[in-house]
Amino acid sequence: MFYYLLYPLKDFWFGFNVFKYITFRAGMAAFTSFLLCVLIVPVFIRWMKVLKVGQYVRTEHVDGIYDRHKGKQGTPTMGGLVILAAVIVSTLIWGRPDNEYVIMAMGGMVWMGMVGVVDDLLKMRSKSSVGLRAAYKVGAQVLLALIVGLFVITSKDLGADLYLPFFKNAIINLGPLYIIFILVVITGTSNAVNLTDGLDGLATGCVIFIALTYSVMCYVTGRADVSGYLQLFYVPGAGELTVFCAAIAGASLGFLWHNSHPATVFMGDTGSLSLGGAIAIVSVLIKKEVLLMLVGGVLVVEAASVILQVFSVKVRKKRIFLITPIHHHFEMKGWDESKIIARFWIVAAILAILSLMALKVR
Repeated sequence: MFYYLLYPLKDFWFGFNVFKYITFRAGMAAFTSFLLCVLIVPVFIRWMKVLKVGQYVRTEHVDGIYDRHKGKQGTPTMGGLVILAAVIVSTLIWGRPDNEYVIMAMGGMVWMGMVGVVDDLLKMRSKSSVGLRAAYKVGAQVLLALIVGLFVITSKDLGADLYLPFFKNAIINLGPLYIIFILVVITGTSNAVNLTDGLDGLATGCVIFIALTYSVMCYVTGRADVSGYLQLFYVPGAGELTVFCAAIAGASLGFLWHNSHPATVFMGDTGSLSLGGAIAIVSVLIKKEVLLMLVGGVLVVEAASVILQVFSVKVRKKRIFLITPIHHHFEMKGWDESKIIARFWIVAAILAILSLMALKVR
């Protein structure tokens, strides 16, 4: 919005020319969303306590080492609403809301956020960890994938090509199957963030590193000179997604101010599904969806641990891990919660650096 209101005033004062630059607006979007979360979350927490809306701990978290989780019972949840609001408001203020990629990313984030809201509300009503049926949740993700997929494959600038990192000219045209691939990316990422959100600030911290990494990728993908030098797929207008990703990073950092151990608020499915969906959509729009497996390596491992556990129990009748997702396995092994969170963050930071290196290595 400021781009349209203030940038035209550059003819009256050269200082307004700064609103032209994506880097400036991305930085301001991150700061704005951070400030919004830091200031609004305490108000949100008080409101949730008045409404007596709190987290319900899984039954198996009551025995043995999970006695420590009983103290989290009743902690205000659905904090993802604040994250969602902060990201959208900051993007609208500092970004260009008429940009088709920004519209698609924001729309997808809101859609997944609403799915999360329904899920969280159902959990509160049933006073258990059972929320929205998997069929309905997947149905919502399928609908989103169809919309994003049709947009991508019919776009003159995108198409159904899949670009593989680390290799020169490694391109696979998936045709209509690209929509199925997008479904896997959106469903997998949103659910992976949801699974990772099991310890105070764990998912939030990982999302910060992922969002910052993709903000850089969006910037270079949207610049013809830089993408040409790095031999990357160039997407005209995709640079505006830098503002959106920066807003996600800022909002997550602001939420982490309150969500760090011991957390005074949880993001709930409202936050995890919307953040995961947003990251997935951005990766698709800039053709860096395969690289998401490296950038979000922590999320991949969390989701894989659950899949492998289920498969092993059904086929071998044996467990691979003490409990899944894998961060709970380490808790059962005696690791302190804060140590698990810090180490997972360190891994997420290393993967972010390696992913940025991948932009040049090919």
